Amino acid sequence: MNIEEYISSGILEAYVMDQLSPAERTEVETMATAHPEIRKELEKIELSMESLAFATAVTPPADIKDKLMAQVASAPAAEKATPVVEMKPEGSFGMLRFAAAASLIVALGSAIMAFNYWYKWQSAEDRLASLIAQNEQFADNYNQVNQQLDDIQNAVAIMNNTAYKRVVMNGTDNSPESQATVYWNEATADVYLSIQNLKALSQDQQYQLWAIIDGKPVDAGVFDPNGSNFLVQMKNIGPNAAAFAVTIEPRGGSENPSLETMQVVGNV
Repeated sequence: MNIEEYISSGILEAYVMDQLSPAERTEVETMATAHPEIRKELEKIELSMESLAFATAVTPPADIKDKLMAQVASAPAAEKATPVVEMKPEGSFGMLRFAAAASLIVALGSAIMAFNYWYKWQSAEDRLASLIAQNEQFADNYNQVNQQLDDIQNAVAIMNNTAYKRVVMNGTDNSPESQATVYWNEATADVYLSIQNLKALSQDQQYQLWAIIDGKPVDAGVFDPNGSNFLVQMKNIGPNAAAFAVTIEPRGGSENPSLETMQVVGNV
């Protein structure tokens, strides 16, 4: 069996994603034991998946627990008891004084109750505003996680699609540790890029992907090495591409590649 064809078949990605039958898993493990290059490729895929899991993890705000506990513990101040005043009316004038005092007590009690109700309403409104803000934050986090899961599912579908040719681009003498992978569908001309290891660049530089067609470089788009997408969609490339390569160019890209800055290259 051709080892490169076996690696490019997508079965190693399926093995890491636990999508194989027991018999197929045994076959992959046997092949990995017999062929160091297959074992090395498995390790690279596992590291890529692990990096993706850490990159998509969402950590809740550090102060959310303290806020929730403070809201549970907080309670409006208890209403103060209205003092009872003993009245001893003397004749009709005493009755008038008693009525006036009673009216004053009722008015004071009403004012205290009104203040307490206002305070409770204000506290409830503040708590409601805080809960609404927290719910909005939770909703944003939920939407981000959903989008990341969609990106992962789309990436896995492309990686496992046999219509896509998998082109591994290894590092050149300029950057031996660099590596990236192209997934190219010759029928639809779709091109996706997976970045395994590319160094950071200055703000005025970008990486540029090239396809070699009939011996000539064809621009396949520019990209940054620290993007958040698992697979980066590049420009469409038609049939007859013989190889793909990545160079460092001024931000925005170049019409022709700077061959002295070539970082990775791989044959189709």
